[in-house]
Amino acid sequence: MSAESKSQRAYRFVRDRIDDGRYVPGFRLVLGQIAGELDMSVVPVREAIRLLEAEGLVTFERNVGAQVALIEETEYLHTMQTLALVEGAATALSAPTLMPDHVRRAREINERMRRTLDDFEPHRFTELNLEFHAVLFEECPNPHILDLVHRGWNRMRVLRDSSFSFVPGRARESVAEHERILELIEAGADPLDIELAARAHRTATLDAVLAYQSGLKHPQAANA
Repeated sequence: MSAESKSQRAYRFVRDRIDDGRYVPGFRLVLGQIAGELDMSVVPVREAIRLLEAEGLVTFERNVGAQVALIEETEYLHTMQTLALVEGAATALSAPTLMPDHVRRAREINERMRRTLDDFEPHRFTELNLEFHAVLFEECPNPHILDLVHRGWNRMRVLRDSSFSFVPGRARESVAEHERILELIEAGADPLDIELAARAHRTATLDAVLAYQSGLKHPQAANA
């Protein structure tokens, strides 16, 4: 097996940090700094950045340099809006069939999410977030709606979504909203109230992400 080249090592180094959320959308990639961390010249790092740019993970702007690409705003917006609708509906349809064991499992997962907040790992938090919601929507009796939910979550993976990596304050709010949804389910609330709570939970994350990206694009307005 051939040894990994320096440009391949630099590529893997940066790609891993994009994937796990350490390099968030908008993060400036300083080639000299990365080269220093890897104990190599800037040349292989530049080659790695060009490859990441070709893959759409990095953008390069004159007078700014290389930075982690922002999530495609329109695609993210449409995916999250759709997921809010179908996941809200799936959760509401599931609610009457959920047993105390479902609620217990969901609450245990939410507690694990709460414990990650002090030593925050966005990627792990996102994995637990899917586990939590899956407990609540997988019992949906409508297979067509459930299929749309699965498609939405899969699309978010393609979009490299760990929204919580760049809006970490949203994670704490999310845990609290999870508990509210569980309380509604436990109380036998009207399915519409459960649906609206689940939908608002998803759109709150969308709003936080869009506000973050708007701040990157228009920093003066964000600080006004």
